[in-house]
Amino acid sequence: MSLQPQTILFAQHGMTDLSGCQTISRLAYALDLKDTLVVAPELHWVRTLFYLEPLIQSVQAIVLETLSKYPGVPIRIIATSMGGVLWVELLDRHPEWWSRVHSLVLLGSPIGGSHIARMVDPYGWGIGIARDLAIDRSAITRKIVAEIPTLVIASDCGKGDDGVVSVESTVIRGAEFVCLSGVSHSDLRCNSAVMREIWKFYAKFAEVEP
Repeated sequence: MSLQPQTILFAQHGMTDLSGCQTISRLAYALDLKDTLVVAPELHWVRTLFYLEPLIQSVQAIVLETLSKYPGVPIRIIATSMGGVLWVELLDRHPEWWSRVHSLVLLGSPIGGSHIARMVDPYGWGIGIARDLAIDRSAITRKIVAEIPTLVIASDCGKGDDGVVSVESTVIRGAEFVCLSGVSHSDLRCNSAVMREIWKFYAKFAEVEP
């Protein structure tokens, strides 16, 4: 990569990911995007059990530092599971970033609210991260995807979910949507079919060859 990247790819891991940022980083690098700086914030899996706000603040600080270091450089975002929820919150808070965002890719992210989180905290009492992941963010996400090209990739392992996140909760009106078959929630971070769909999506902008 040249000293000045042509694009910045933010790759964000999800909740209780024991590999931390490593697996999503491998996916980002495997895409082999020319002259791209990969930034993969590490949240540490224990912190992801509690509340979303401190995680948002951590990633926001990294993004702000990176954007100030490379002013005007377009950014791409790939986020999995809770990482996608985090990035939706960040983009909602920073509409001034939108013009720089080339694309947003969400992998198994419960934007409509996690059904498991609602079972853990059915009354919204604030039981750890469940309180935050149960929230339906569809409305704010539709505003984002109206301005930013967005790809949603989900998977159905036979019961309408990927083993963790329901397909229904990942759907965003206005976003391009792909539902794979038989890919587990954790494998959405590294599956070859996921990579092919991302390449196909990027190729539509005539900037990346699959």
